[in-house]
Order: sequence, then structure tokens, then C-alpha cells
Amino acid sequence: MIIGSRRVWISGGFVPAGIEMLEGKIRRVLSYDAAVDEDFGDSRIFPGFIDVHAHGCFGFDTNDANLEGLQKWARSLPAEGVTAFLPTTVTQDMKTLHAALKNIDEAASKEYSGAEILGAHLEGPFISKKYKGAHVEQFIVKPDIALFQELQKSSGGRIRLVTLAPEEDDDFALTRFCAETGVMVSIGHSGATFEQAALSASNGAVSMTHVYNAMSPYNHREPGLVGAALYCNHLFGEIICDCIHVHPAAIANLFRAKGPDHVIAITDSLSAKGCAAGSFKIGQDTIEIYPDGSAHLPNGTLAGSTLRMNESFRNLIVRAAVPMESAVNACTINPARLLKLDSRKGRISSGYDADIVVLKDDYSVLATYCRGNPSFGGRG
Repeated sequence: MIIGSRRVWISGGFVPAGIEMLEGKIRRVLSYDAAVDEDFGDSRIFPGFIDVHAHGCFGFDTNDANLEGLQKWARSLPAEGVTAFLPTTVTQDMKTLHAALKNIDEAASKEYSGAEILGAHLEGPFISKKYKGAHVEQFIVKPDIALFQELQKSSGGRIRLVTLAPEEDDDFALTRFCAETGVMVSIGHSGATFEQAALSASNGAVSMTHVYNAMSPYNHREPGLVGAALYCNHLFGEIICDCIHVHPAAIANLFRAKGPDHVIAITDSLSAKGCAAGSFKIGQDTIEIYPDGSAHLPNGTLAGSTLRMNESFRNLIVRAAVPMESAVNACTINPARLLKLDSRKGRISSGYDADIVVLKDDYSVLATYCRGNPSFGGRG
């Protein structure tokens, strides 16, 4: 199958081109005047979006450990341009976490349609109680290699990313263990000092979880984690781009500090995404969804989002004035780089997975292809 447009995102800009997809891969990138099966005219074609931090949607939460719910979630994501994702846990009792990870392994092992399940993101339980955010304090535990190994076993080896607080990780032992075993460590829900963050990075941490949120703030005498995120430009930094969790100017500042290659757009979406405003039970907490789509604990604390990735992309460009290349990278190749999947995902290039999203000028999704399969929309 060949699709084409006068605006295909290739090598940092728009080029008229056709894309031949065969057996889940991009076989060739052709001139636009080649015969195409699906001509999208002036609509923009990008690599598929990758969301490395999302908890659920349509009433399903990763911790629910429901196979049908996870499969429905995967099928729904192409509607927002997402072609691959990491279902993300939230701190809860060990029985629940083990069940959630086993469910991710089962879902990823079966035939399914929609966005590719790339593995699991373990957010907690190895975090700071002071910066727990919406995580349940009673289930927060010290970083522990043996405990992590048990969780990894339940996941079938599919934990790809773990968020932890480095100040709780004695001698950075779990950080080093994860780095040595191919698991990416992201610093988050943490009160670490600037120095502790730098040492964590030197011991294997590669990213920061939802920069600005649930971390020690910036001060000119104590830069904290926010200061480390801005200073350590080799670390990736997640950012929730709903313009509620983070002001558009602060989003822009992160991109200006880190450049186009180290910011990752995430949704941090909850099970309430896709549902009407109201109250929802997530784990042991009641979450209130406000009319603007923001999610809050009863005390008003922000607790995730109902953001869609195509909306995130639009907010980066329209509201935060982030350059197009930086915005595209944050949604595509940068998360692939974080997960060391950038040899097959995140670009429109021969040999890469045929993960493609077609956007209208208003940033709504016209069509999405997951590994070459039409997964949402289309011309007809």
C-alpha cells in the first residue's frame, strides 16, 4: 500500500512524498508523483506518536488488570495519533501491581489491533512520600532490587521504564541495576537535590518524569530537580502539555533549555479520559474531573490528565510556540530514543515500522496506520 501527501515530515521538514508500506514496515519513500493508493493531498503526514506515560482511558486503568480493557485502550489510541505506548502503573499494593504487570504481558503476547504495547512503565512504588502527588502513601516503599526483580518477573520482562526517587535509592543500587539490565530509570515524584539528581544520572538515570510536577522546585540557591532538568541537557524530560499542569511559558523554557532532542511529550492520562466530567474511582482514590478536563484529588491536587496526544502536539505549537521540529520530535523520535527503539520507530524512513499519523490543519486526526494497518480514519 502506498499513501502520499504534499506535506510528509521527512528529515526535519515537509516534503511531497509517497510512503510504501509492506508487512508492517516502510519499504520505500517515493516521490509524490508516484501512484498512490491513498492521496491525502495537503494534509500533514508525521511518524506515529509514542506515549510513554499513560495510565488509562474509557474507564480502564492499568492497575485494573483487565485484558479486555487494555485491548480496548490500544484500539482507541490511533484516534489521537498514538501508534505505540507504555501502559503505566500507579503505586498500590503489591498484589495489584503484580496483576497489572501480568495483564500487560498477556495483552502484549496476544494478537491485538491498534497501538503497539511497548512494555510497561512502573511509576512507583519507589518514590518520595513528600512528593507522592496522587500516589497512595501507605504503599510507597524503598527502592529494592529483589522487589523490583519480582515485579519484572510478573511482567515477563516487559518493564521498560521505572520512575523512582533517587534520594530514597541507597547508593543508587536500583538505579544501577536497572541500567545494567536495560530498564530506563526516570527521576520523579522526588525531593532530590540538584546534586542527588546529578549523581543519579551518573549512576544510570536517563530521564525525568513530568518535569515541574511532583518534584523539588527551582530556587536560585537550591536548583532542585527542576533546575537539574533544565541544566542536565543529556537527560530526557517528560512534559504534560495540557497547559494546566504546566504553563505554556514553562513548557517553552524546558524546550529552550534542552533543545529539540531531549523533551518527551506525555499525556499522563487517567481512566477518565474519554468520559464525561464527574467523579471517578481510581485505585483507592476518588478523582474529580473538572469541565476543563483536568483531574484532581478531593484536596485539589492535580492527579493526571484526560489529554489526547494530538491535542498535546497542538498545544506545543499553538500555545507554547515550540518550533515544529522540537514538537514533532517530542511526540515521536525522542520517546523512541529513550526506549532505545529509534532504529525502528519515530521516523518516516525505509526499514522503520509503518507507524504513521495524518493530521488536518486543525490538528485533528484524519488517519492513523499502526505497523502498516489502517487503524483509524482514512480518506474514504
